[in-house]
Amino acid sequence: MKPMTGGSAKLTTRPDRAGLSPCVCNTLRMVTRVVTQLYDDCLRPSGLRVTQFSIVAMIARLGEASLKQLEEELAIDQTTLTRSLVLLERDGVIERASHPDGRIKAMRLTAKGRRTLEVARPLWAQAQGKVLRELGTKAWADAQRRLTRLHHVAIQKRRLGRERRRSSLPKV
Repeated sequence: MKPMTGGSAKLTTRPDRAGLSPCVCNTLRMVTRVVTQLYDDCLRPSGLRVTQFSIVAMIARLGEASLKQLEEELAIDQTTLTRSLVLLERDGVIERASHPDGRIKAMRLTAKGRRTLEVARPLWAQAQGKVLRELGTKAWADAQRRLTRLHHVAIQKRRLGRERRRSSLPKV
């Protein structure tokens, strides 16, 4: 395809030699899918997927976690989180914890969940090691710094957009 021009910036719709998209979002999603598969393959003996591992590890770190805490800490939407929590609860890895405010859903690890995490942590470390060996720890530190900046910018822009939409709604 021909490059698209707009203003002073030139954008191309042609993927580069690595097969990645010029679209930031699409490229991040493509890379994430492949890396997720690598972690899932390593974690398979534990019975957890990497998305579940992240949730279980966060609950372990917090001791007990509400849905809101998990959403914020893991930057995950409520629907995706709820789907994963239902599966983890069904499998006996987590259980509901009572909360002084009965409206708040809190979760904690079961004994099975703690054992599962013990099995999964070295498997996760194996996957992490594979990625870091290929990428290099310095390159990862640089990528992490840049991705952190992108994460903060995206969150900020999203909040601003929500505030603008709310302020433009008619008052009832």
